[in-house]
Amino acid sequence: MSDTLLYALNAVLPLLLLIGLGYGLRRLHFLTDSFLEVANKFVFHIALPMLMYYTLYSASGLKDIDWSVVLYSASAVLVIFGLGLITVGVFIKDPRQKGVILQGTFRSNLTIIGVPLAEALGGSEAVLGVALVSMIIVPLYNILSVISLSVFQKDENNQSIHWQKVIIRILTNPLIIAIALGILTLFIRSLIPLDPETLEPVFSINKNLEFLYLFIKWLGQIASPLALIVLGGGFQFGAIRLLRKELFIGVFWRIILAPTIGLLGAIMLDKATDFFSFSPAYYPALIATFASPAAVSSAIMAKEMGGDEQLAGQIVVWTSLLAIITLFIIVVVLRTLGAL
Repeated sequence: MSDTLLYALNAVLPLLLLIGLGYGLRRLHFLTDSFLEVANKFVFHIALPMLMYYTLYSASGLKDIDWSVVLYSASAVLVIFGLGLITVGVFIKDPRQKGVILQGTFRSNLTIIGVPLAEALGGSEAVLGVALVSMIIVPLYNILSVISLSVFQKDENNQSIHWQKVIIRILTNPLIIAIALGILTLFIRSLIPLDPETLEPVFSINKNLEFLYLFIKWLGQIASPLALIVLGGGFQFGAIRLLRKELFIGVFWRIILAPTIGLLGAIMLDKATDFFSFSPAYYPALIATFASPAAVSSAIMAKEMGGDEQLAGQIVVWTSLLAIITLFIIVVVLRTLGAL
């Protein structure tokens, strides 16, 4: 039991410490508003896209994907998106807040928390499961996020944004472009002949263009720490009072409803059908997909696309804090059921 709690703490506390560092540095006037503004743009347009590309490039290949797990995960994310759309339509009035809360219902911190959480729960085999699921789920997250943050917005004439503009936003989003390039790279890599001795491609970026590989890797490694520090720098405790209802809905969806829908559905299908037969290696990936806190990049994207950045940041912080409790409970329940 104590090991389970330690897993959850080790996965979540580093995020909270970096957010706290950003908040403290801002209070000490070490970080300025202009720095936070520029750093936010740098993370969204450069560092996060590099992280996405590097994550995809590091995957072993398209052939290793368990499509039943991916199909279930994508379907469950779409179901959660649909239910979230109904929720914000009924309970939220501000268009800038609707998109932020909708994004929070389905978009978890899969890339940042998912890997260490999976490693703690299932070792290297579980990490591979997260990487393979991420190849499909992360692009889906980003497409749905652009839709979420666009459909409720108005243009300069106070008219609803047309779907053509939403599609353009999807196609020009830096994260979407990086993911598309990553998948294209994997496809090209699958066509390159293998060395008969090593069974590795005769050409690869990490071996033949190591300087470029390290450039991409190092820029990607900047993304998560800097994003968390920037998030902490813009955090305001006073906003909790003003956003109480919206914050409750966003947090409740991300760490209670989404995990219940995603994980309960997986367990039921696992027992009812042969096609959806999830091995213990994939349950950590499902936990990371449905039960981890709101994605750090969701706050960055909300700011860059005109959403309520303060609400987005609050959702990230409070889901990260409360996820220590909910992840512990989820892991205990799944271990009791024999899924882990």
